[in-house]
Amino acid sequence: MAASPRSIVDRMIGAARFDIATYEEVEADTTATGQAAAVVAIVAVASAIGALREGGTNVVVALIGALVGWAVWAGLTYLIGDKLLGGTATWGELLRTLGFAQAPGIFLALGILPLLGSVVRVVVAFWLLAAGIVAIRQALDVSTGKAVVTAVLGWLALLLVNVVLGIGGMAIP
Repeated sequence: MAASPRSIVDRMIGAARFDIATYEEVEADTTATGQAAAVVAIVAVASAIGALREGGTNVVVALIGALVGWAVWAGLTYLIGDKLLGGTATWGELLRTLGFAQAPGIFLALGILPLLGSVVRVVVAFWLLAAGIVAIRQALDVSTGKAVVTAVLGWLALLLVNVVLGIGGMAIP
């Protein structure tokens, strides 16, 4: 008898801890796409809360931007990692793993704290990058080196799309 899927909270904790089994679980669980979208939405709200000290941001715009950015990021990563660099994944697998890789972003809410907020944002940015690389590596079944190349090329492609569309300020989703 197969074990039942873990809760979204358990999966978020596992993803934030770079737990390979968590990434493999969400990659294989086609019903986890909704959970991954919820992670992206939670992180978008946390990021909006963290930005309140700096004049804030529209939570609805942040939420829509995060969800669109996540889908585009997964699509670009799929094209680069699967089609160009020889990985093996579907867009859905990348969507789920990259969605959960955003779990550390929940700490962006701490950006609202004086002094500590700036440090938290820098730490979380590197944490998100590392989690994204683990997610890409596990979904595509490639080496860490190829995952890093995929992440960098995907980020550059996303940046180019943002520039062409005139969307500013979008970081790695």
